[in-house]
Amino acid sequence: MVLRKRQRLGEKMTPSLVFDIETIPDTDGLRKLHDLPAELSDEEVANIAFHQRRQQNGTDFLALHLHRICAISCAMREGNHFKVWTLGDAQSCEAVIIQRFFDGIDKYTPQIVSWNGGGFDLPVLHYRGLMHGINAARYWDLGEDDKDFKWNNYISRYHTRHLDLMDVMAMFNARANAPLDDVAKLCGFPGKLGMDGSKVWDAYKAGKIDEIRNYCETDVANTHLVFLRFKLIRGQLTQAAYDAEIALVRETLSGYQQSGDANHWAEFLAAWQ
Repeated sequence: MVLRKRQRLGEKMTPSLVFDIETIPDTDGLRKLHDLPAELSDEEVANIAFHQRRQQNGTDFLALHLHRICAISCAMREGNHFKVWTLGDAQSCEAVIIQRFFDGIDKYTPQIVSWNGGGFDLPVLHYRGLMHGINAARYWDLGEDDKDFKWNNYISRYHTRHLDLMDVMAMFNARANAPLDDVAKLCGFPGKLGMDGSKVWDAYKAGKIDEIRNYCETDVANTHLVFLRFKLIRGQLTQAAYDAEIALVRETLSGYQQSGDANHWAEFLAAWQ
């Protein structure tokens, strides 16, 4: 049986952009909403918000509009190239990295891919983009500018211009959701290494923004690898093309490791047997 829409390494294809965000409490916003004294530290403000949240629903996970983005990492597959990076630098402000994310969508019109992006990453980006007045015309197009977007846009849950792998694999049923770490490891990929989302706030308070950025990059690498496996089972990649894509990821990450400025890739590759 001939599989439809097979794609081989080097063939022209829609660019893919796997993305992931890391967040911390929006302490400035919390001060404003709760009329808290200016002399309170960010940690004290966050602890008040966590306490109030626990009283409301038993968890200290803040409502999405109260998250501030501290890192956005991407894995881009375009043409013959693959790249993993984090937008901006450790000192870049939130507005700058959000604008760069949407600028990339404007430039490439990629298929964007996430793990729980519809449930977390994109709503946070929506709220924060609204607060900062971010220009994201291509992303928000529902067919007004490009008629093709009426039938396949970034906003609809059931379109694939944004592919939320977790949502699709669970058949859009929250009870069937699975964590990326488990799925990546069960597929033979490294999974999370040394950090998870619950540790980001503590790492940020300790000034470990580079560690957060590195962690975010390994998350998008894991997601990209799961995405490749998904394309294989869909018949969008032949086994040979899949093997070539995997080899490209290994080669790219090995190059980063050899640059001497990316110890997290050495750990990632060591865990990837």
